[in-house]
Amino acid sequence: MLSTSAPKWQVDTLARTRNIGIIAHIDAGKTTTTERMLYYSGFTRRIGDVDEGSTVTDFLPAERARGITIQSAAITFHWPPREEGAPAQKDTSTPRSASSHTVNLIDTPGHADFTFEVMRSLRILDGAVCILDGVAGVEAQTERVWHQASTYRIPRIVYVNKLDRDGAAFGRTVREVGTRLSGYPAVCQIPWFEGGNGRFTGVADVINLQGLRWEEGDGKTVKMFSLQQLDTEEGQLAKELRRARIALVELLSEHDETMIEKFFDHEEDHLAIPPQDILESLRRCLLQEQGRKIIPVFAGASFRNVGVQPLLDAVTNLLPSPLESPEPEVSIGGVTGGLRRLLSGDLLVEQSQKAAPPKGKQKKKSAVQAESQAAIQKLQSCALAFKVVNDAKRGVLVYVRVYSGSLDRNSLLFNTNLKVSERAPRLLKMYANDAVEVDSISEGNIGVVVGLKHTRTGDTLVSYATNKATPPEPLDTLQLRPIQVPPPVFFASVEPHSLSEEKKVQACLALLLREDPSLQVTVDEDSGQTLLSGMGELHLEIARDRLINDLKAKASMGRIEIGYRECVLGASSPVTKIFDKEIAGRKGKAGCTAVVEPFDPDNSPPPTDVLLVENKYGNQIVIVAPELQIEENRKGVEESPLLPAGLNVDSVRNALQNGCLAALARGPQFTFPMHNTRVTLTFDPAVHLFGNETTSAALSSAARLATSTALRDVAAPSSAGTSLMEPVMNVIISVDEASLGSVVHDISSSRGGHIVSLDEEVPITSTDLSSSPEPFENLPPIDPTKVYAPRDPFETISVGAFLPDTANRPRTITAKVPLKEMVGYLKHLRSLSAGRGTFVMSVDRFEKMSPPRQKAVLADLRGEF
Repeated sequence: MLSTSAPKWQVDTLARTRNIGIIAHIDAGKTTTTERMLYYSGFTRRIGDVDEGSTVTDFLPAERARGITIQSAAITFHWPPREEGAPAQKDTSTPRSASSHTVNLIDTPGHADFTFEVMRSLRILDGAVCILDGVAGVEAQTERVWHQASTYRIPRIVYVNKLDRDGAAFGRTVREVGTRLSGYPAVCQIPWFEGGNGRFTGVADVINLQGLRWEEGDGKTVKMFSLQQLDTEEGQLAKELRRARIALVELLSEHDETMIEKFFDHEEDHLAIPPQDILESLRRCLLQEQGRKIIPVFAGASFRNVGVQPLLDAVTNLLPSPLESPEPEVSIGGVTGGLRRLLSGDLLVEQSQKAAPPKGKQKKKSAVQAESQAAIQKLQSCALAFKVVNDAKRGVLVYVRVYSGSLDRNSLLFNTNLKVSERAPRLLKMYANDAVEVDSISEGNIGVVVGLKHTRTGDTLVSYATNKATPPEPLDTLQLRPIQVPPPVFFASVEPHSLSEEKKVQACLALLLREDPSLQVTVDEDSGQTLLSGMGELHLEIARDRLINDLKAKASMGRIEIGYRECVLGASSPVTKIFDKEIAGRKGKAGCTAVVEPFDPDNSPPPTDVLLVENKYGNQIVIVAPELQIEENRKGVEESPLLPAGLNVDSVRNALQNGCLAALARGPQFTFPMHNTRVTLTFDPAVHLFGNETTSAALSSAARLATSTALRDVAAPSSAGTSLMEPVMNVIISVDEASLGSVVHDISSSRGGHIVSLDEEVPITSTDLSSSPEPFENLPPIDPTKVYAPRDPFETISVGAFLPDTANRPRTITAKVPLKEMVGYLKHLRSLSAGRGTFVMSVDRFEKMSPPRQKAVLADLRGEF
């Protein structure tokens, strides 16, 4: 556990560590840029190619076959490359990039189907590089991952890639960064086109006031030009470079008071301010917590090996170390706060005061603080398992980020989510598909634990100095902020080839789910079919490949279907059911009364004076127990004198809720999960309790029985009935001007969707994965005319707008379309837009179907089965 008394070398090592991710829209050049980073750092001796399938980070067969990133890969390298005998420390007057840093880099997927993969990687990063396609600009998926990174308050720098391609527009992209990513772009480099509008040959560095030109070849040879040399050789570029430096200093002066002092110290000369002062000012603005952030923007063309080395310098100079990143959020015993508050003991004091009995003796605050400090001193490490991968050679690999202390080999790890202890026999430092064995993973670093049998994505792992199986209370409830899993919308059936293969297929599916929690497995009660659900068509396609080719399961997958929902159209009368059967050889008897009715999340105020109100999966569960005499004991646990031994109020609440959820997982008429349904469960001890025969299992079964019966009553022909609901998607399509008309017509006429807007700045949320708001969402939009951006080579001025050739002008269509109509849409869009169109979609909401559409969908479903 790192503290103020930690050795200086340990603090220095952590200060020279960067945990960064590469985030972007699909095909922006993430993997290509990563390959160049590995090559220039000396990690690889040749540059891998995505098209050839020879990259380091895309090592899965499915990734190499498709040329896309499917799972995020972690890799560690040093920048600048380590030199023997080089001093570890440096003078504060030199940039951070003058000394070697350890960079833990994660290359994330760009496809919308792998949103969860991006989220679990972002969860453990300290900084990120957002790559933009210089031709396409800020695309829809870029906005999505940008806002997801904002959820975790991750500082980001922007790298505008592919500036060597025809139609690349650095200036237009910079203005889009300001308008669509809600930040002030700070242009740190401008592109160098030969003669002003020739081929892209390098960049002009605004911070150091110099030109960098890359020679042909592998990009290791870079020729530097001073501002005076540029005046002679490229007068237009030198003039633009001066404008860019003035704009950068002016922007920093608006957000950083120190920069104003430096400006006056250098006699108000924008060009005289030292580069190191500008770097430090940029860093302060980037790491500030409040208000709109400054977004440093860099330029390059990774495929042509241009601009990657200065980008790596920017990573070490500007992005934070683990010491400077926002402290992670933790919860302990129902109290939430920052990790540093926990390590100082304050959070434990607050938790003990909350858990203290309202009456009777309470410990003095000083005694509580002493106990808390003693407990914290014995906490050896706290880590988050953010990813689980099944490796053919090494077995199950659990990727962890260590947030405090040091995770040592053979230490006993307590999983606070599952309440189990496991030993860590081997620790690895990952280099994509290769690994090096290590003795410990220190704070702030990312590593892999081999040999854990139970740990899943999002679990918190702690080790304790006494090496006991369970840490003392309340440290056994310590949890880092979990990773929320979005609901899947597609599903496909999985059938083993024979009955003898069923057990192996189930084991393979369990392994697949442990790797990727955004997949779900359910069993259809009527047909006995196993259904695998996922986030999209490609997601399920990849899952099938992993299941059959990698895990060698002898099974076949049916065609991809849509996860519809079912809702009630009216209220049921109260249904009371008494469950009376033997459960596992023990007699169980309990009762419950249920009422189901339609539920509108927007217009239904939550009821009061109830035992539980829980909104889950689009439904609401209300538990009422008016006659249950609830009292709090000294430990703060709710009890009732009416309940038999072994049952408390909490176990009654959980049992009734679980039984109700089980019933709602299957609709009475069409067997799809219920949605927009409120279930009110009434528990009356006088009627529904039967002494020691009433157990948690019996209560759960009674709640399920009562809820299922009430649902069947509503679905009866003489009653209100139920209706099918379908997922309606929020679709954002990017096409050029020439294809706009045909795509709009196809969406509105052939697919039953409706166009929401054309080219408007429609805010894209970070999906349902987090409810954290943007810190600047209520601020006025940024005026693009006040954003400095260099003129693009093809740019013409017309009515104050800068537009490229009209036919190739990018257009954005926002529409709402039923998911059924979007299955296989990508191929159709490519044919309509000559291969240029792309789209992203996310679930907007579930909508009730009209009777004719419901009839058509049911006929289609029956025909398939």
